[in-house]
Amino acid sequence: MNLAIFDLDHTLLNGDSDYAWGQFLVEQNIVDGQEYETINRNYYEQYRQGTLDILEFLAFALQPLTQHDFDTLNNWHRQFMQQKIEPMISQAAQALVNKHRQQSDTLLIITATNSFVTAPIARAFDIDNIIATEPEIKDGRYTGRVSGTPCFREGKVQRLQAWLSSRDEAFDQIWFYTDSHNDLPLLELVDHPVVVNPDDILRQHAQEQRWPIMTL
Repeated sequence: MNLAIFDLDHTLLNGDSDYAWGQFLVEQNIVDGQEYETINRNYYEQYRQGTLDILEFLAFALQPLTQHDFDTLNNWHRQFMQQKIEPMISQAAQALVNKHRQQSDTLLIITATNSFVTAPIARAFDIDNIIATEPEIKDGRYTGRVSGTPCFREGKVQRLQAWLSSRDEAFDQIWFYTDSHNDLPLLELVDHPVVVNPDDILRQHAQEQRWPIMTL
C-alpha cells in the first residue's frame, strides 16, 4: 500500500486558505479591516520568505475564533467555502487526487493551516485523513492557543511520524506534493518528492535534486 500526501495551500488550492480566511473576516466586518489586513499580509509575506514565527502568527490567526461560538463560526465557514475556497479548487488538482485514489493509495492532507479552516476543505476533496495545526478547545470554546505541535516545517515531520506510528499498516512508497520551501524537511524524507507551483527557493532546490516539478 502506498501513501499520497498533499500540502493544501498553493498546492491543491490555487491560493492560501489561511490568508483567504483573514480576508473573509475583513470583508464580513468581523474584524477591524485595515489593521487586520495589514497584519495578515505581513505574516503571509514572512511565510513566503521563510522567516515566519509560527507561534506568533497562530496567536494572531486563532484569536478571532475565541470570540464566537461554534454555530456562528461554522455558519461563517460555509459562506467562506462558497465564496473563497470553491473557486480555488481546480480540475487539475481534483484529477491528481483522483489518480492516487484510483490507484488505491491512502490519501492524506498535511497543512500548517489550522484544522478549523482546513478540515471542511479536506472533506470537499473527499479526503478523510488530515494533519493540521490544532487549535485548543476548552469548555466548548476555542482558547486561541495551539494544542500540540504546530504542523509547520519540522513540525510536519513530527506530526506525520506520529500519525504513521498510530496506524497498523506500513506504506511501501510515500509521495508528497507541495509548493513551499518551508516543506523541505518533509520533502527530503519521502520516497517521491514532487513540487507543485513552487516558490523560487523550492524550484531551485528541486532542479538541483532533479525532483519532478508540476503545475496545477
